[in-house]
Amino acid sequence: MAAHQEKKPSEERKHKSTQNHTRTSQVQWGRAWEVDWFSLASILFLLMFAPLIVYYFIMSCDQYQCSLIDPVIDLLTEKKHLSDIWNKTPTLTYRAAGIYTLWVAFQVFLYVFIPDFCHKFIPGYVGGVQEGAVTPVGVVNKYEINGLQAWIITHVLWFANAYYFHWFSPTIIFDNWIPLLWCANILGYAVSTFAMIKSYFFPTNAKDCKFTGNFFYDYMMGIEFNPRIGKWFDFKLFFNGRPGIVAWTLINLSYAAKQQELYGEVTNSMILVNVLQGIYVLDFFWNEAWYLKTIDICHDHFGWYLGWGDCVWLPYLYTLQGLYLVYHPVQLCAANAIGILILGMIGYYIFRTTNHQKDLFRRTNGNCKIWGKKPEYIECSYMSVDGTKYYSKLLTSGFWGWARHFNYTGDLMGSLAYCLACGFEHILPYFYIFYMTILLTHRCIRDEHRCLNKYGKDWKRYTAAVPYRLLPGIF
Repeated sequence: MAAHQEKKPSEERKHKSTQNHTRTSQVQWGRAWEVDWFSLASILFLLMFAPLIVYYFIMSCDQYQCSLIDPVIDLLTEKKHLSDIWNKTPTLTYRAAGIYTLWVAFQVFLYVFIPDFCHKFIPGYVGGVQEGAVTPVGVVNKYEINGLQAWIITHVLWFANAYYFHWFSPTIIFDNWIPLLWCANILGYAVSTFAMIKSYFFPTNAKDCKFTGNFFYDYMMGIEFNPRIGKWFDFKLFFNGRPGIVAWTLINLSYAAKQQELYGEVTNSMILVNVLQGIYVLDFFWNEAWYLKTIDICHDHFGWYLGWGDCVWLPYLYTLQGLYLVYHPVQLCAANAIGILILGMIGYYIFRTTNHQKDLFRRTNGNCKIWGKKPEYIECSYMSVDGTKYYSKLLTSGFWGWARHFNYTGDLMGSLAYCLACGFEHILPYFYIFYMTILLTHRCIRDEHRCLNKYGKDWKRYTAAVPYRLLPGIF
């Protein structure tokens, strides 16, 4: 989406009340001003049960060999009580607390104190200081993009330890997985609570805050749009990318090391999961500057949804395939392994190419070629809270002419490939594709509702030109 701006005459702006104008404009961004009963019920459900869901999945692997049904059967038949399962669950340990504290502190150090140097010698990589999107009040934040650098440094140290220094076992993450879960929960709740308190007493930008008056909704969805400490520590960018996504590949490597320790080999399915998910992680950090223009940064406020979700939900449930393969090693036949690899790579190609087309279109303001042709688009406009009028172009060429969210389609293909690598004996590793389907479908609907409020009749013109959301001809 390309955009330029136009200031409204001050006389025209004065005709509107500040409060009404603010609400009309800000409804275009992020979360709601008012909470309906369904939204509140959904929020309460997630706050109560999301932590239990994570615990249940991890406990099922630890105590029931990844069966999601056996714990329920044991409880219903009274073979076990909840207290029996809980008492068998590893508790928080000083070792785990030390590991997690050092991990988070190291990632903070890499994020805040080591400016990016990768962009200076890696061709095509965009790093260093970059600008984000325009916030509801017209602010353009600057970010230090150094995620790829942090990922490289972290993994160089990991492999140096594994093959040379031997300070700790490569299985350290798996061996402390449940104690580390308690640490991750503590951080997730602590940062979410701090962010809420901060929004009341010392917000980074008070005009970018949204208060509904409902404690649970505000805690869950966040109040501040871009909470920061100092000039560079941005809560959303840090917790979205570090420590969870940097850890993702380390967690999988630890699973592979545990499989090697237990069975004397690393199966091709474990290699597939490491490779396919590793490509996704590397893509995230290679395109971290592009990520500044996505819904997480551009429209979501920072609350429990992002704070706890990035600390707990992401590292624990996005890595279920590797965890499952530790307990159930799967050696795929060559044909199946190749088929899964092809599915994953096609999904990645669609995901990356679709996003690249939009990014190219945005950066060149439409002065480019997509699939060898001048791109087609629909021009539209919207207002920011300060009365600035912006013009945007909505791309209708390339993959964006096939469906309005075809990048999500590629993402779902890759997600399915991760799951298929685990075979069909248990449903647990397939949670990821079910969850991603629900998440991305909901994100489609949420994003389109926001765009309808933002662009009005221009958005209706766009949906008429591109009638499908995910699957051309179907949905």
